[in-house]
Amino acid sequence: MEWLTNLFFSSGIANAVLIVSLTIALGLLLNRIRFGSISLGVTWVLFVGIVLSHFGFGIDSRICDFVREFGLILFVYSIGLQVGPGFFSSLKEGGLRFNILAGVIVLLGCIITYSIHAVTGEDLTTMVGVMSGAVTNTPGLGAAQQTMSDIIGETDNTLASAYAVAYPLGVLGIIFAMLVIRWVFRIKVDREAAVTERGGNTPHTVRIDLRVTNKAVFGKSIRDVGRIARSKFVVARMMCGDMSQKIASGDTVLHENDILRVVVGSQDEELMQSLIGERVHIDESQWHSSASNLEKRRIVVTKPQLNGKHISDLHIRENYNVTITRVVRAGIELVATYELRLQMGDVVVVIGRKNDLDQVAAILGNSVKRLDHPNLLPIFIGIFLGVVLGSIPIMFPGVPQPVKLGLAGGPLIVAILVGRYGPRYKLVTFTTNSANMMIREIGISLFLAAVGLGAGESFVSSVVNGGYWWVLYGAVITVLPLLIAGIIARKLFKLDYFSIMGLLSGSMTDPPALAYANTVATNDNASVAYATVYPLTMFMRIFAAQILVLIALS
Repeated sequence: MEWLTNLFFSSGIANAVLIVSLTIALGLLLNRIRFGSISLGVTWVLFVGIVLSHFGFGIDSRICDFVREFGLILFVYSIGLQVGPGFFSSLKEGGLRFNILAGVIVLLGCIITYSIHAVTGEDLTTMVGVMSGAVTNTPGLGAAQQTMSDIIGETDNTLASAYAVAYPLGVLGIIFAMLVIRWVFRIKVDREAAVTERGGNTPHTVRIDLRVTNKAVFGKSIRDVGRIARSKFVVARMMCGDMSQKIASGDTVLHENDILRVVVGSQDEELMQSLIGERVHIDESQWHSSASNLEKRRIVVTKPQLNGKHISDLHIRENYNVTITRVVRAGIELVATYELRLQMGDVVVVIGRKNDLDQVAAILGNSVKRLDHPNLLPIFIGIFLGVVLGSIPIMFPGVPQPVKLGLAGGPLIVAILVGRYGPRYKLVTFTTNSANMMIREIGISLFLAAVGLGAGESFVSSVVNGGYWWVLYGAVITVLPLLIAGIIARKLFKLDYFSIMGLLSGSMTDPPALAYANTVATNDNASVAYATVYPLTMFMRIFAAQILVLIALS
């Protein structure tokens, strides 16, 4: 049995693969353990790695470093690639205030972290680990470890130990903050749901039926109305005075009492109503009656040659009398204006007659099987460029050492840019949600396994020698910024409770907290707010961890 002992306790490749696989497998099995509606998720892998390492099941340090960094790159790159298409639009209009509030949460967390270090004398490097765990941000921990390695040639294991100690209460602290805000403002979920149904806080597309009653637009074409409105909207279809329906084009002339079904961003809803006329309610059965001969269909863009083309380039409305009303991309609905560029995997919502829709489906592809083919080229090109970008030193006044975006920040930024602008240069960046999630889960599992295996030897001694204070420090770093930002969001910005829950979860980049929010919310406001702040928050968390480490080492 000597071969088996060597396999488990040697320092070769086979030993590393065996121990890492065992760590991840056991961690994922423990993922089934839940505390009410809360689960620590893949973070169990970190704790399993700590336990195995504590009892002597370690791997070679150089192999451990590679597994940790490569896992981190896969994780952040998959996130950036998914959110990239909607990232920049999320920063506009209503999304801007969400990101400002998320930035306040990050800044307050950093201030509290440094204040605890200054008051208690706790090592600032250790406090960075506490902060990363308290805000449940694993890439921040990775960025801090890499910064230390770049400067002094090694990492401090107390970083990972402090992270592991602070993490569980970090998850619970986010949910606790949500409950406190709910109690402070006496929020009733049912009443809140009724209010948000009449108008949410996050920009999204809406369908409204408007009767043409404004004399200023009588006799004007829809194109003329667009020039006046200066907003993005699409007339999906229209109902004339004799109740007949037709597809509208830019040249369609408006007459009194025509009824338009308009698709517009929620922020421009009132503008369109004031411009066209009174809002009316037309039953869906009337729009979809057999007499109309019009159908609504969802078609998937699966032809690579359409990647990056403007909707106007396809001449669909002119040639086929079909209207594209919306484009669903990465879970975000976009108004289908002529200048919008299509991407592989987009789901377009179209209105027209059956035969015309069949022809449009053939043009767009609508072959889901084609999407199953993996597009690995943009992934590895992006990772290459991300590593290069992350290695560029950036000097800041007053900071003695240059700051780098690192192996977390560099790939994340490149992934967002590739996801957003890749199609413009004919680069197919689409990956199915399942494929993206697979890459993400593999990446974070590898990272946490390597972090746990590297920290286990010193974990127990760190906790015994005063590490129990890290739990308290972490709780303060978690809860206090969330309560302050949550109260500002409700009192000053008048955000609905569901959006606040998504904002708090996204500012902590914490999926378990979002899962809890979704069990409370009766709509998708929490998920939309989470996705809106997640990318920028992730970057800020990574950057903040590096800055604090540089201050600690200066």
